[in-house]
Formats: sequence, structure tokens, C-alpha cells
Amino acid sequence: MSLVGNLEDLGLGEILQIVSLSRRSGVLALQSRGREARVIFRSGQVIRATSSTFQQNLGEVLIQQGVIDLGILKRALSIQADEGYTQLLGVIMVERFGVSADAIESVVREQIENVVYSLFAWAEGTFEFELQEVGDGDNARLDPVQFMLKQGLNPQYLAMEGSRIIDEQRHRGEGDDEQGTHHDESVDFAFDLLQEPSADAPAAPPQTPDAPPLNVQAQPEGSPVPAAAAAAPASAGEGRPLVLVDDDPATLAVLNSLLAEQGYRVEAMERGEDALIRVDSLYRDGVRPTVLVDLIMPRMDGTGILGGLELMELVRNNFPELPLLGLSDFENEEAQRKMRGLGIPLLMKPLKSEVEESLDLFAPRLLAALESLASGEEAGFTSVNIGDELRLEMGEEPALYAPQLHQSTGISQLRGMLEELNNPQLGGGIILLVLRFAAEFVNRAVVLLVKKDSVQGLGQFGLQDRDGRADSQVRNLAIPRGEPSLFSEVLETRFPVKGGVDASVWTHYFLEQLGGGRPAEYFVGPIVSEGKVVAVLYGDNLPEDKPIGDTDSLEIFLCQAGIAMEKALLQRRLQEQGRGEM
Repeated sequence: MSLVGNLEDLGLGEILQIVSLSRRSGVLALQSRGREARVIFRSGQVIRATSSTFQQNLGEVLIQQGVIDLGILKRALSIQADEGYTQLLGVIMVERFGVSADAIESVVREQIENVVYSLFAWAEGTFEFELQEVGDGDNARLDPVQFMLKQGLNPQYLAMEGSRIIDEQRHRGEGDDEQGTHHDESVDFAFDLLQEPSADAPAAPPQTPDAPPLNVQAQPEGSPVPAAAAAAPASAGEGRPLVLVDDDPATLAVLNSLLAEQGYRVEAMERGEDALIRVDSLYRDGVRPTVLVDLIMPRMDGTGILGGLELMELVRNNFPELPLLGLSDFENEEAQRKMRGLGIPLLMKPLKSEVEESLDLFAPRLLAALESLASGEEAGFTSVNIGDELRLEMGEEPALYAPQLHQSTGISQLRGMLEELNNPQLGGGIILLVLRFAAEFVNRAVVLLVKKDSVQGLGQFGLQDRDGRADSQVRNLAIPRGEPSLFSEVLETRFPVKGGVDASVWTHYFLEQLGGGRPAEYFVGPIVSEGKVVAVLYGDNLPEDKPIGDTDSLEIFLCQAGIAMEKALLQRRLQEQGRGEM
């Protein structure tokens, strides 16, 4: 899981909660008005935080508070350097100089809290969370006078306290992040946030690091409020609580209305990160909602097509007793195998273009599935062909099955997928739709961006992902444009290619990065926008050794995806031009 975005869209409190619930290790980097900060996590806990607005290092703080003297600091630093930075400075002070471990821990904890709380004043800027293993030695070498906590701080506690502090400052008129663009003023403002509340401020209830988060970050006036923060309180209204997640607004609206009519108190959301935070909030308020998730949606970092699976895994790991049900409009064997391992049933739903006309047939199955979850019964409802059911209802014959033909040409879905493309605001969602439609033709696929000097991996589905690194491995994949490879012909002619694997070095490298093996046949299709190949789709049928079959409808869809990109780009340019004229 990686997260990249703007602080205006996803606040620091929400980011901290997501990382905490995912229990991942990595580095959160933030930038705002020339200021930079880093928050380091180990297994979901904050173990270190630094900010350019805090110029005083922890060694100085330890000296000021009388925990150590300057002589101890200098000698400890010398020992650390002589031994190749194999130990943290705090460990050396405790083991070699008899400094109190509790005293160092207390100062380090306070300094980390102060840095994180100051970041809640950054109302605008960018953030990026990258998964990585955090080693003590590497960080000691990078910044020897900083320290890391062994146990770490609870990010949800930091989110709660940071939100409370910034709220109190704003209520007193002291939290205007728009004031002061000079570095010194930013430093002063950051430290102002750390002062004790005034005597007339309402007293906050005592909290512990394990206390539940009350609210995510308060939004500045006029900024968009995330769906998770805007959701109604759990106590509002009657009915069985249910969190519904689907990235398609039309499907979300239809299912929301259906379930509300059946007595459910629905919290409907389009993004997995909003849903995860809302489930956590309800759970901590003593509410045990049923969670209904669309399997095929973007991951929390905006890549891939199995964001629903990512969300369900997080919910199952953090709230194992909550009823979970997955929905999908096409089969994905790998995802369904993982869901079975987690004990999560999957209900096949109509295509997005058919959801309203198929609702009368789909609704009883959905409600029955939810009742089965509520009663704890075994659910056996994973393979329902809603299209055939609809044809029978209308007096038509169901589509004939051809057991000997295992590969769908995708023609039946092309119209619905093209309708979804007919939206110039899709942006990165176009790539998601390309991967979704490619799943009709191949067992696995990779989308790669075409840059000036290289072809760079962007997203994938179907790759073997035993260690959870398939997405990051694809994003780190790069093939030089000037070298022979299976992409060369497509980049030169702008026409799709389907055939056998060549013997070039870079083709061999590409396949090795996907897990090895030589497919019997592969497909590479271009996405052309404004006369240039901006992306390519690679697909094959490994681990099965079978040909791909007819790809006419996929080629049509790739062509239309390029046109949709042109529309999205044109709309963005018009919006930027309009803002410039205001």
C-alpha cells in the first residue's frame, strides 16, 4: 500500500489512521510552502518524526532537560561513529553511560508528539507514504542525533490529539495557516500550536495512547470534507448499520436506495480509505456494521484494480468479527481464492450499465446474502448469471454456453465499458477501466506509461503476489525505448501486436520481472492520445499455456481510451485557462 495525494483532499488525521489500521512500515513525507517533514512508521506505529520547522535536535533537548551533559553527547556520538552506526544513540547512552532509559524515552516521545501535532497546521500541500523496511542503522547514519522509539506511538491517538489541539487554536483565532510565508514565522507558528490551552478553553477529557480517535482532522473553512468525516453519527436514525463501498456513483446510489428501503442504515462511500476510517469509527463507538464492498475498484494509492480486496483484507485483519460481503461484475480467480481464504463470500452483481434494469432480479439475492451473513449461515451464492436471469424474466432464451470456448471476446461488455469511458473527468480511472476490460481476455496484464526515454510500469492484475510486492515491482519496472523489446513494434507503428515471444534481452528481462516463464502468445496494444503512444497494455495467459484468442473488442476499447484521455486533457486545460483569466 502506497498513498500519494494532496493534504486538501486527505487530511493528516485520516492518513495516520489508514497507516495505523494497515499496520505497515514506511515513511510518510509531507511538503507545504517550502516546509518538509517525515514521519516514520514501523508496523503501523510512529517511531520517529522530523520537520524543517523544528531546528532543535533531540540531543540538545536532552541537555536542556538535564538528562545528559554535552560531554556525554559528544562521547556517545564518537562511539556511534567508530562502530559504524550499528546502534542508536540512545542505546549507547543507556548501556555505556548509565543514562536513564525512561528519561530518554520520555523526551523522545514528547518531541515526536510535538512534531506531529505541528503538522496538523499544514492545511495544504502534498504527501507521499512509501512502504519500506525501517532499519535502526540506516537512520542512525542519516541523522545520528535523532532517536527512534522501540515501541512507537499510536497514530490514532496522535490523530485525535492533533485534531483537538488545532481545533482549540482555531477557536481562539490562533490557527490561521495562511499567515506568514517566511521560514521564521512558520517556526513560530508551529511552536505556538504546542502551548497549553488557555484557562477559558474547555477542558479535554484525559486520554491515553490507546484511546479511540474521536474525529479525523478538522477541515479548513471552504475545503472539501472527506466522505468519512461527513458521514452521519452512528446513533442517528434506526436500522441495521451497513457500510457500502463502490467506486461507481450510479451503482452506489442504486444500492444505497435499495438497502435503505429494506431497513438498513447505510453509510455509502466511493473510496476505500474513507470506508476504512468510518468502519473504525463505528467500531470504536460500539457499532458492528456489515461491510459490503465492490471488489473491482482502485487501491488506496490509486493503482491496480483490486482495491476492494485490499479494503476487505484490512477490515478482516482489524475487525475479524464484522460481517463482510464482496460484490463483483466479473470473475477474478486470484481474488476469489484470497477471499475464500479469509472466509469472505462473493456475490456476482450486474454490469454497471445493467444495474437498474437487473435490480428486480439482483435485489432478492443481495438481501438473502446479507441475511445469511447476519445469521452466520454458510453462503453459497457466488456464481449467478444476472444477464441470463434477466433474459428469462423477459421471455427470452438464455445465452447458449459453449463449454469448449473458455475465452470471452468481451463484445457483450464492450458497450457498457465504452459508456463508462464517456466521461472526460475520468483521469487516472481510464487506466483502471483498461485493466478491468483486459481481464476478459488474459489471465494477467500490465499497463505501462510511455515516457521520453523509457516504458515505465504503472499497474497490473493477475501477477503472482505471494509477498504483496507485485504492484511496487511493476511500478519500479522500466524498459529503454531505444532498445529492442516486445514493445518496439507497437511504439513504432502504433498498432497492436499479438504473437510469440522474441529473443531480445529486454523482453527476457521484462518477463523475468513478471515472475518468469514464456507465454505461448502475448498481446501488446497501444493507447494513443494526441497522435502519440502514451501507454501500452501487455497481457498473456500465464500460468496457463494457451493462446489469447480474438482481441478485436479490446483493441477498440484501447482506441476509445486514448480519445477519452484527450477529452480529459482538454477539459483540464480549459479549467486551467479559466482560472488564469479570473
